[in-house]
Amino acid sequence: MTDRFDNFADLSAEMTADLDYRIRAEDRGSAVIILAPHGGTIEPETSLIAEAIAGSDYSYYLFEALKAGAHGDFHITSHRFDEPQALELVAEATVAVAIHGRKDDGTETVWLGGRAEALRDAIGAALRDAGFDAAPNTTLPGVHETNICNRTRSGEGVQLELPRSLRRILAEDADMLERFCLAVRGAL
Repeated sequence: MTDRFDNFADLSAEMTADLDYRIRAEDRGSAVIILAPHGGTIEPETSLIAEAIAGSDYSYYLFEALKAGAHGDFHITSHRFDEPQALELVAEATVAVAIHGRKDDGTETVWLGGRAEALRDAIGAALRDAGFDAAPNTTLPGVHETNICNRTRSGEGVQLELPRSLRRILAEDADMLERFCLAVRGAL
């Protein structure tokens, strides 16, 4: 599906903050930031998962659509995601981990992408050790230099694409969500 807006300026010119969308963020001064740039109704449960991974010590940023609509109504492709607060927080971090949603494909595999290859691989290994399936992302690799997860001081980040079925399970099963978060945090 095509995005309705090319950038945040276009989106914010037509949509109203705290009515159509909201931004929740906290700068905790950490070297790591956890993101959900497509939260709320765009890619459901990604905000919940990102906030859980951030815990009480990592900085986080959540962009959440508050109204239902077509996927592209609030979705800004990651390499064009330029909301100012997100750019500022990510630029202060050494590494970012972005949580994304994808369509179900019959598996619960987490697709691993981003330019921080060593961390990407460590997160994949930690997830597999915790009982989750994880594999390199060849469809949405997240390696574009302007991808929001790669706009860090190091120019690197990790992008995790979770299928809808897995996101739903994590939202409903607190123990499984904790196991998922501990795996990602352990790799960080």
